[in-house]
Amino acid sequence: MKLWIFMALMLLLCDRSENRPTSHENNTAPDDQHRQKEVVVFIYHRFGDNKYPSTNVSVADFEGHLNYLKTNGFKVLSFGQAVDYIADPSIPYQLKVACITVDDAFKSFFNNGYPLLKKYGFTASLFVNSETIGGGSFMNWDDIKKVADTGIEIGNHTHSHDYYLNIPVAQRHEQFTEEVKKCQEIIKQQAGLTPVVFAYPFGEFDNEMKLIIKSLGFKAAAAQFSGVMYDDDRFAIPRFPMTGSTATLTSFREKATMKALRLLSKSPDSPFLNQQNPPSLALVADTTNADFSRMSCFVSQGCNITIEGNTIKISAKNPLTSRRTNYTITAPAKSGRGWYWYTHQWVIPAIKE
Repeated sequence: MKLWIFMALMLLLCDRSENRPTSHENNTAPDDQHRQKEVVVFIYHRFGDNKYPSTNVSVADFEGHLNYLKTNGFKVLSFGQAVDYIADPSIPYQLKVACITVDDAFKSFFNNGYPLLKKYGFTASLFVNSETIGGGSFMNWDDIKKVADTGIEIGNHTHSHDYYLNIPVAQRHEQFTEEVKKCQEIIKQQAGLTPVVFAYPFGEFDNEMKLIIKSLGFKAAAAQFSGVMYDDDRFAIPRFPMTGSTATLTSFREKATMKALRLLSKSPDSPFLNQQNPPSLALVADTTNADFSRMSCFVSQGCNITIEGNTIKISAKNPLTSRRTNYTITAPAKSGRGWYWYTHQWVIPAIKE
């Protein structure tokens, strides 16, 4: 064989080898990649504030979270960017995507959390309840503008951060609408910003509140029950809480690698109990990747679970006694080391906290 023919064949083979898919990112057709897009969203409140352990993460733990994301090649997006990433098929698929959200705008975020985000070059989304800004342990408007000017997304968290589900239904939705609008107006006046994302106070909402947020022009809303964001309900997006014992690096790593257990249907589609306590939940889920034969359920009162095909039925073993109770199910992947997660949250407004 002539030398030039041999060299041409070798170059062709090398070119094909270099372009052969070598990862999950490149081994999927574009339409499949769009369907597989997921974002692990985390929620924080206080940073290095030991007076409030139930809503606090230590500074050391938070830096450990950021360092893990950085060293493991995660793409970190704001909440609004994450929604766009999921919804827009023209945005390229990423294997590891995370989102950091912070509720309430406590001063400890500005003093302790924000400097670490800058150190690691990450963005985040800060949800502001406008009535408290400038008071007590909260950031002021200069703080809000400073973080916004350096890339932190500002979201709406209502004006007063009330327990809206405790307001009688006849007044609830009107008051909720007014408070969302008021917060929006104040943020515009004080910071020159118009938020496009929203977070429900205490993570509590009903279906009408979701419709209100959508009608007011927001692109998405964040809840507070655990789970992984995918192309599902944009106005009830789950977030993993990072506080106390759930904020250890081990716990964070487990959540950062979690996958969404994707639902085809659920009943009831409501956070409220009917006449039955403990309530029953029926789910129909996608069995493509999750191993249902090794599924587990977690409820603070203990859990009963039955599985028939792709239908899952769950109930607590004892009546619910907390204002908010999660029914959580997890299942390992059929192949590999991944895990799949889904949570449904029940709310009993009559129980005070």
